[in-house]
Amino acid sequence: MDVSLIVVVVVVTALVFDFTNGFHDTANAMATSIATGAFTPRTAVATAACLNLIGAFLSVEVAKTISGGLVDETLIDPVVIFAGLVGAVLWNLLTWLLGMPSSSSHALFGGLIGATWVAGGGGAINFDAVLNKIILPALLAPVVAALIAVLATYLAYRVTARAAPDVVRRGITIGQRVSASMVALAHGTNDAQKTMGVITLTLITAGMLAPGSPPPFWVVLTAGLAIGLGTYMGGWRIIRTLGRRVSDITLIQGFTAETTSTTVILASSHLGLPLSTTQVCTGSILGAGAGRRLASVHWGIAGRIVLAWCFTLPSAALMGAAASWLAATGTVGVVIVAVIGTALASGMYTASRRNAVTAANVNDPPRTATTDVPLGMAV
Repeated sequence: MDVSLIVVVVVVTALVFDFTNGFHDTANAMATSIATGAFTPRTAVATAACLNLIGAFLSVEVAKTISGGLVDETLIDPVVIFAGLVGAVLWNLLTWLLGMPSSSSHALFGGLIGATWVAGGGGAINFDAVLNKIILPALLAPVVAALIAVLATYLAYRVTARAAPDVVRRGITIGQRVSASMVALAHGTNDAQKTMGVITLTLITAGMLAPGSPPPFWVVLTAGLAIGLGTYMGGWRIIRTLGRRVSDITLIQGFTAETTSTTVILASSHLGLPLSTTQVCTGSILGAGAGRRLASVHWGIAGRIVLAWCFTLPSAALMGAAASWLAATGTVGVVIVAVIGTALASGMYTASRRNAVTAANVNDPPRTATTDVPLGMAV
């Protein structure tokens, strides 16, 4: 296949991934504010979409990490990157269908690692970078976020204990709107860069950019637009899980969870660490729930989410490896991978319509959730 054509295919596929990243991870910023009523569902996703786009322009450190650190760009080509993206997109759609807030970041890394391993062997993967910049942050970030959120929630309840409930509600509602907006900005800063990094890596492997080059402006702009559009679509299934099924979130808990998430995500973006915003936000929500009382956390749902985290990277790697093996056969293989991927994606979308979750019913209590704890300010 002509190099310029496969580059176009990869760029389009990368933007499709970015779009799925947007609606898959809308819940990171807005699930708690929707659950508590700080934002209406449509206002929430529109706000998050705009701030995701703005956040994409704030930093490129994470993009540099992906485009020049995880894999040896001299041992792979755009076809390999295409295969890795297909694996990441399919895993994103599967976990979205199941309503599981898995990591889009780890789906991307897994897909690229699996595809690269098939194409260039283990030597094409920088395992030190994988360990230090992916695996260790994946283990530490949600724990750190949860611990900070526990402390922040405990202190917030102590500070507001003697204040008038109406005053607290008004103040915390405003505070949560600000904190949710900051999470959306931070999400755009961190997650949009991952697609920027993949497109930049593609241009480098195709010889269109020098190794070590930062993302061109058009890459930053299109990545920001794609994740913003995906965010506006609203990943309602995952919003319901994080907002209503993980914990019985109150306004105070929503505010502390979002503030914690913003702090951790922006710090990691500054350091160039491509950590999972999903894991950080979920850890913060769990910590905020535990900071009020342990019974307010639905630990069964939390356990399933952690299990999804554990499966994300290896599952996406297997999908990416299979796509890479097939795509390596030539143009016909690339076409077959594209057709199979499109068919599977269409099937999952069709399946989602049988029990649709929308802006109109996202706050309805799920049949399996505990519904006897109100969403108000009372402890």
